[in-house]
Amino acid sequence: MSAPIHGTTDPRFRALRDAFAANFADGLDRGAGFAVVAEGRLVVDLWGGHGDAVGARPWARDSLVNVWSTTKGVVALAMAMLVERGRLDYEAPVARYWPAFAAGGKGAMTVGCMLSHQGGLPGCDRPMTLDDLHAGQPFVDCLAAMTPLWPPGEDCAYHALTFGHLAGELLRRIDGRTMGAFIAEEIAGPLDAAFYLGLPEAEDGRAVEIIAGPGSDDTTSRANRNAYARISYRNPPAHPAMANSRAWRAAEIAGGNGQGEARGLARIYGAVDRLLGPETLAAATGMRFRGVESAFDFPIAFAAGFMLNLDGLFGPSPRAFSHSGWGGSFAFADPDAGLSVAYVMNRMLGFDDAPDPRRTRLLDALYGALE
Repeated sequence: MSAPIHGTTDPRFRALRDAFAANFADGLDRGAGFAVVAEGRLVVDLWGGHGDAVGARPWARDSLVNVWSTTKGVVALAMAMLVERGRLDYEAPVARYWPAFAAGGKGAMTVGCMLSHQGGLPGCDRPMTLDDLHAGQPFVDCLAAMTPLWPPGEDCAYHALTFGHLAGELLRRIDGRTMGAFIAEEIAGPLDAAFYLGLPEAEDGRAVEIIAGPGSDDTTSRANRNAYARISYRNPPAHPAMANSRAWRAAEIAGGNGQGEARGLARIYGAVDRLLGPETLAAATGMRFRGVESAFDFPIAFAAGFMLNLDGLFGPSPRAFSHSGWGGSFAFADPDAGLSVAYVMNRMLGFDDAPDPRRTRLLDALYGALE
């Protein structure tokens, strides 16, 4: 379908408007936003399409969308801010800050190990419901008592949802605030960035509908690949439509229910070097795992919560750090080019671990403009 495209681009980046429009013309996008901050200035701010499946609701400038695991990058920044303030050490045991976490042989697991998906806690070892997921505390209690599925540091399997429960509880015990409150007061608010973890009811009208497109809802076959995948994605079962409920939006699920705009995410990544000193930034983005993770059998590189750029997935810079989300969203910083970039959308697609053509088209146009 074609769709009216709104927003602005700096003349240097005008090709991005055409690339963004082409994703709609090719039927890949339903509603989306794309933004680029260069050297602290918003140079691309585009949005268009529809906020629902039937096409009755335009995607507005202030529309919010669930960005799934793109949330994890903002959470990783929050944890790094505690490191910057001397309140958290990546190399310290998690149990130093959260004593109950030492149960099940986890007493020596470091914060960095936990944040890089190497801690052996990709899911809970007892049955969980969506109500448990929304409440959060049942997950926290289960993970604190649980014996890891492998010796920490000896394997890596994506902690799709539990990453957020682990990081959120650790932050709460150090700072006293929930992850959602910390992000609102220390990151999103000061940066005038529309990003919420725990969407206030007053903002619910801005949230668009998540739509399962081809390949995006095949969680059963993917999650049944092995025990790590099953415990991560099938306890409770994950499906795109769950993101459209008020209960999901209101909860603080720091592994995957952030609601935001592309503009806000680009501003957040564009401010990382102001929120963190050089040493903390290096520690937060230093390689902790590179290889094939064991839940879904895909190549990945992890730092302390951030995804690192592997094989040019997020542009040409090997120093780019990021996080992407189920179905296609992403946000990243490229310190070599002085850029931060974010793409959000409501039509989720899956490509059997191949690059999303929407991302490829947008980033080709972006870096082509720089050349």
